[in-house]
Amino acid sequence: MRLAVDVMGGDHGPEELLHGVRHGLDAEPGIARVVVVGPEDVLRPLLPGAGLQGEPRLEIRHASEVVLMTDDPATAIRRKKDASVLRALELVRDGEADAAISSGNTGCLYAGACVRVGRLDGVMRPTIACILPSLHGAWVLVDGGANPDCEPEHLVQFAVMGSAYAKVLLGIERPRVGVLSNGSEESKGTELTRAAVALLRQTDLASKGYCEGYELFMDGVDVCVCDGFVGNIVLKSAESIGKAFRGMLREELTATPVRKAGAWLARGGLRRIAERLNPEAYGGAPILGLKRWVFKIHGSARRTSVRHAMRQAVRCAGLPFHEALVADIARASTMATPSQPTTPTPPGQRPGQPS
Repeated sequence: MRLAVDVMGGDHGPEELLHGVRHGLDAEPGIARVVVVGPEDVLRPLLPGAGLQGEPRLEIRHASEVVLMTDDPATAIRRKKDASVLRALELVRDGEADAAISSGNTGCLYAGACVRVGRLDGVMRPTIACILPSLHGAWVLVDGGANPDCEPEHLVQFAVMGSAYAKVLLGIERPRVGVLSNGSEESKGTELTRAAVALLRQTDLASKGYCEGYELFMDGVDVCVCDGFVGNIVLKSAESIGKAFRGMLREELTATPVRKAGAWLARGGLRRIAERLNPEAYGGAPILGLKRWVFKIHGSARRTSVRHAMRQAVRCAGLPFHEALVADIARASTMATPSQPTTPTPPGQRPGQPS
């Protein structure tokens, strides 16, 4: 197993991400090599502090440029040819790595992956798939922010890809798929969601029609489908609620000596709740619909996110996912008859800048 990790562009600098690489290597003995990508004169002095000096499984691949979070993705791809995120994607394209991981600019990673790595046959637009916790398990959100503007046919493909991912990652034999809306009634939603539900019902997916926001964390759905604008808001709102809830618990349970004693007795359960609510524990979010595995982690990612993303990449790379997904996409395309033909987005064309 070989990984390419773009350690530039994150909020906390390459040193923090290099510590994550160290933890990932320690936790995953099956990783044969990790190629960290960035300016060598910046990365090499950081290796001793991260515990990576002399690590035989580590390689630095020099990239002289960095795509900033403020950069326009399309402009950056054209002008920053030697950017670390693009070099990491090229390692995957050229077969030197089995998966790429980046915490950099989402739009650049998405558009660059469509061009450098390429889309699977039949895929109109790849989608970011995010795993989030529910009351008794987990569910998949598609799209997590790559495609703010969508057509109904795109949402159908997101549903197919999210369902396939839920099967292999969550072990759900027949994932329940719902289109996110403001109510369960057929009259609710928008023109986009109503058309998407109608198409989904023509496929062999376990479509339940609409799903509402309150169902997401109460085991009401296994795959939630929406455009990337809505999905990114859901994702970041959920993560904010999780952090706020952990903070409230900490504040209330340390307010008095009696509460502190109770918290100490319940520390095992409280620790488990904190782990389930920690977004970093769910690894990276893959961009589904590409020919190879590419994972996005938050720009604010800490070392724990890198370690979990490496673990997830190892798990995914051994699965016969892409071949099966091509067949799933083709089958859904023959079943669902759109009211109007949809023109696939050309590779590399930015369908909308993710937040």
